Formats: sequence, structure tokens, C-alpha cells
Amino acid sequence: MAARAVMDQGKRESKMKRLLITGAAGSLGRVARAGLAGAAEVLRVSDVDAMDPAADHEEVVACDLGDADGVMRLVEGCDAIVHFGGVSTERAFDPINRANIAGVFNLYEAARAHGTRRIFFASSNHATGFYRRDQVIDGSLPPICDGLYGASKVYGEQLALLYWHKFGIETARVRIGSCFPKPRNRRMLDTWMSPGDLLRLTRRVLEVETLGCPVIYGVSANRDVWWDNSAVAWLGWEPQDSSEPWRAELEAKEPEIGSAPEDVYQGGGFVAEPIYRE
Repeated sequence: MAARAVMDQGKRESKMKRLLITGAAGSLGRVARAGLAGAAEVLRVSDVDAMDPAADHEEVVACDLGDADGVMRLVEGCDAIVHFGGVSTERAFDPINRANIAGVFNLYEAARAHGTRRIFFASSNHATGFYRRDQVIDGSLPPICDGLYGASKVYGEQLALLYWHKFGIETARVRIGSCFPKPRNRRMLDTWMSPGDLLRLTRRVLEVETLGCPVIYGVSANRDVWWDNSAVAWLGWEPQDSSEPWRAELEAKEPEIGSAPEDVYQGGGFVAEPIYRE
């Protein structure tokens, strides 16, 4: 199945009936909920935390990703999934395991059971956080994660690859940099991804005729980047925004990059985090 052609840049013929967005109470989930309103007849939005009430085109479903039966019900009837759910920072193993490891397995098993054929999987640049900042890398290089959170994203990427080869479920494995309305610090001048670029990429992943299971770095068209997406240019996505308007402000506020591990490696402060026990 992996040998299928992925060069067709056409759109699928009809609008989806139902699109699932997990992690809808989080920052990226809220962006997706607002920005993907027209991508399907119905948006099913889900999180373990409280969410805004459902709009006319929405279904709001509370679900813990660690609950296999709940996830099975959640995915039923969904044509595609935009998966932003789970733990999004470095924490102890148990919560990461429940949401990012067991939870992702539950999601892919539900997708297989219900015939859901396409997933946008929000991975992270922390899957490759121990590459150096002076390197430019692409999706062909092996992951070198910078913590338990990054390791959980590597697991999710590999599970997606398994379900592509074994069952034909297509996944965009998107290693998101730093997605905020604007970059917050000097490191983000290189890693920043605008919400607009995130939405444009998500729509492209949902629309392209044939996807496969590519690794894509989620980053805007910044002046300096560590990640090369030329191998996935066939997708037809080009970022439109840049961190450059904030460069002078952030460089004036922060000292130049030093020699501490968080300054040397792409993962920033994550490389210096301990292994949390609880």
C-alpha cells in the first residue's frame, strides 16, 4: 500500500459528512473548530475538558482518549479525524501514556473498525528535539526525541505508519513547531507556525486526493528554519506567514543564543526537563 502514488494534487469529489476534531478545548483545537467549519457538513468536537456549546453544524462529545469504548463511539460515523487531543507538554509518564500512547492506539483502532480513512495527526518538533539548531533536517531522518512527550509522538507516528501499511489508513504526521497568534520568544522566530498556516495545511491534508503517510513539519515561512519540507512539496501546501515582523522586538528582549543545551538543540527547554515521576 505504501507504494501508492501520492502525486495527485486534486481534491476529493464531495464534502465530508462528519469530521472529528479531538482536543477541541485546547488552543489548536479551538483554532481548528473555528477555521474548519465548512470542511464537513457536521463537526464533531471532543475533549476531556469543558468545551463551548455546540453550534448548529456541530456535535459536542466529551471523551477521555484513554477510554477505549468511549473512543470507539466517538469515531463512529466520522469520515476523517483532526487529532489535536492529548497531553501537549512534558509530564510524568502515566498521563502521557493514557492520552498519547493508549489514547492514540484507541483512536486508530476505532478508525480501523469504523472505516475512517484519513487522519491529521498532530505530532511535534519534540520528536526530533535532540537535533542541533545548526542542522536542517527533513522527515527522512530518524527521530531523536527530547523527552517523554516527544517519545509519545514518535510512538504515534509509528502507529500511524503501521496502520497505513497494514490497513490503508492515511495519516499526515505533522510535526508542529510553535503555533500561537505570534511568536513568544527568540526560539520561536525559527519554529513559529501561524494559525492561518496551520488551517491551510489541515485543509490541504483533508482535501488532497491521495495522501499516504508523510511526515510534514508544521512551520511558517520564517527567515531561518531548521526543517525542510521539499520532499512533501507534492502536497501543494506553501506557508504564507512569517515570524519576521516580530524579530526586532524579540531580539531586543532576549540575549543572543548561548551554549546551554536548550540553546544548542532544536527542542529548546524540553531537552533540559527531568523525567517527571508524578
